[in-house]
Amino acid sequence: MTPDLLTLLRRVDTPTVCTAIEVVEGRRGFDRFTRGTMIATAPSAPALVGFAVTAQIAAMAPPREEPAVIRARRMAYYKAMHDAPKPSLAVIEDLDFPHCIGAYWGEVNTTIHKAFGVSGALTNGVVRDLGDLPVGFPVVAGSIGPSHGFVHVRSLGEPVTVFGLKVCHGDLVHADRHGAVVVPPALIPELASAIAKLQITEKLILEPARRPGFDYAAFEQAWSAFEQART
Repeated sequence: MTPDLLTLLRRVDTPTVCTAIEVVEGRRGFDRFTRGTMIATAPSAPALVGFAVTAQIAAMAPPREEPAVIRARRMAYYKAMHDAPKPSLAVIEDLDFPHCIGAYWGEVNTTIHKAFGVSGALTNGVVRDLGDLPVGFPVVAGSIGPSHGFVHVRSLGEPVTVFGLKVCHGDLVHADRHGAVVVPPALIPELASAIAKLQITEKLILEPARRPGFDYAAFEQAWSAFEQART
């Protein structure tokens, strides 16, 4: 991950990255993306880009383990978030899904993670304290709610699933108000050129379509050029 690539990825949206991956692969069918509608606490913010630090939580029922065990796991979680190579992204699976009730992400936790240098959070769980979350720490979540319930960390560093997307610790994740994708490691070096090609190709149809007088004849001509450029 070079600084230039990181800047580029933060500037483009997640659909662009998803399509760029297909450009690199030379075919449709890439499927490492979330399914369903998610909630973005900062929909106009730059995209979330980072290497996943994964964990699982639960909140509907009190933990059954000893308090010392729960605390040790919680502190190990925060240590992992603090120490993770940057850019990093907290990817948290709420095991209560689809009946999540405990907001792990609120003013306190987002502020802590931001101070640790984490870029943001992706979760199928709950977010709260809208309006009080720190600027620069977007959360893409499954729902909004008022309570933290009995929220506690259940695992750290294990593969997680968020809205149908399996994420492993260390995966490169790109997320915004559309959802999230995991970028295959082998494709990372080719992403910048694929995004550039995609943007140039789309201009072949978008620029004519935005001009006054765009009719079917103009569409046919532009679409033909667009199709040829995509092959």
